[in-house]
Amino acid sequence: MPGTSPDLTTPPIPGASPQASAKTTTATGPPAGAAKALAARRESTSTSSAKEMAKEKAADSKALKEFVQDDRHFSLVRNFRLADIVTLGNGFCGALSLFSSARYLLTSDQTHLWYALGYPLAGMFFDALDGKVARWRNESSMLGQELDSLADSISFGVAPAMAAFCIGMRTTADTILLTTFICAGIARLARFNATVALVPKDNAGKSKYFEGLPIPSSLLLCAIMAECVRRGEIEGTGLGKGLPGGLVGPIKDIFGIDVHAASFVFLGWATLMISKTLRVPKF
Repeated sequence: MPGTSPDLTTPPIPGASPQASAKTTTATGPPAGAAKALAARRESTSTSSAKEMAKEKAADSKALKEFVQDDRHFSLVRNFRLADIVTLGNGFCGALSLFSSARYLLTSDQTHLWYALGYPLAGMFFDALDGKVARWRNESSMLGQELDSLADSISFGVAPAMAAFCIGMRTTADTILLTTFICAGIARLARFNATVALVPKDNAGKSKYFEGLPIPSSLLLCAIMAECVRRGEIEGTGLGKGLPGGLVGPIKDIFGIDVHAASFVFLGWATLMISKTLRVPKF
């Protein structure tokens, strides 16, 4: 009834005071204005995010157009950013690792094998530095992400596989498994480039996690191989005690295929890299 106090119109709760009954009724019925304000805030946030994404796409489109239409001599080099040069340092280290592996195969000098296993670690230094340089310079590059993936595939994919070949994984089956490892790394990098925009980000704009093992994790394989070299557990022309685990006996006995147990470590690593469900937190 108009002008009547809420305490007189609200039915009392048995065993409670009239004041408690009135407070309970008020708490269970939030104002409609608050819900509308919350919905408006969410809509505003979504609109703002959509506008920011549209601005980023427009900026990228403009940068790509300028890059393609640059007809000056050495335009590729002219468009390099400092972070791009740092990224190329990663690929440079990967290439040096491959040449060191080749020299080891030619000379059997383990010094070159140590270099082959060490250069990927130097590549990791450049791989970690390029992003920091880009943020420090507050600049982006049309080539940065592609350069990074290509350099990673050399330093953390091809180079470790070639080092594994050098220390004794040289049978046909071994090389197939090592090639599978390389291809898995390339596929993992391609997936990252295609889906990185969809991975949840933190407040700094960095992805919260990796889908599958990141390919630089192969540095752990390099560390394991370095320990094998230190112990002399490698194979070659009269060198070493043989790889840990040797050849897999059952496969050789049943199928007549020579394959080292160590090669399956690379196969397992390949599986973890292309995994969709494995999420590695990004620090």
